[in-house]
Amino acid sequence: MSEVLKQIGLRLQGLRESLEMTKEVFAASCDIPIEDYIKYEHGEKDMTISIMRAISEKFNIDTSILMFDDEPKMSHYFLTRKGKGLSINRVETYKYQTLAGGFNNRKAEVFEVTIEPRVANLPLNLSDHGGQEFNRVLEGRMRIIIDNKELILNEGDSIYFDASLPHGMQPMDGKPVKLLVVII
Repeated sequence: MSEVLKQIGLRLQGLRESLEMTKEVFAASCDIPIEDYIKYEHGEKDMTISIMRAISEKFNIDTSILMFDDEPKMSHYFLTRKGKGLSINRVETYKYQTLAGGFNNRKAEVFEVTIEPRVANLPLNLSDHGGQEFNRVLEGRMRIIIDNKELILNEGDSIYFDASLPHGMQPMDGKPVKLLVVII
């Protein structure tokens, strides 16, 4: 079990307990199967950004509280210096660095995401979530699949898409890819 997943699970449990909800009631209120919810809370299964965002919106907290254990404080502006945003490795190949995590009541989640190359024979993981998503390749090249359409993005390229469509990204050339990701 990853220490990061365990910490996220503890924060999720803390939120649920502060709301005085049972696991079953909390999971049902967020449309999460109880079996998955229990695994999230125990740190045995990775929660996607979209699930964390849905929970955050449902209970009016910032997503960064679940991801980073960071209580946002700023309401006029929030400055993130290069390399200083809170970061988390949610899964082995993905590293997220929040770029707006300290801004209270923000309308979008903004991350710098580094995706490490995967073992070649592993299938590409597709996900979907509500809202829209913007990706800009800062370094490297990547393959992105959106609703069964495959596209290649080079450094400097960007794409804006309906995030409810199944999508997934994969670095190319055996090298990591670094992206600016905005989820609205």
